[in-house]
Amino acid sequence: MEVKLENGKSVKIKELSIDERDELLDACKFTTDKNGNIGGMEAPHSTMTKFIRLGVDGDTSDKFIKTLTFADRTNIFTTMQKDMLGGEGKPSK
Repeated sequence: MEVKLENGKSVKIKELSIDERDELLDACKFTTDKNGNIGGMEAPHSTMTKFIRLGVDGDTSDKFIKTLTFADRTNIFTTMQKDMLGGEGKPSK
């Protein structure tokens, strides 16, 4: 899977193990309002950086991450999250 960046380049997303996926999904902590509705995510910047460092195949150095726009970081994060939450294959019968 690849994610296209605003500069026209793309980054390749690694095939993550179940343990890596669990680690990333466990890092997502959401805030809720008094009715239990999701209001936002706690520590979004460090969470997105963790997703990029573990999930991008290639350079994930500070120098590279600093070149990404907020939109790029968000796009990588949401693409990976959608993929992880989309299921892990067909359940056994």
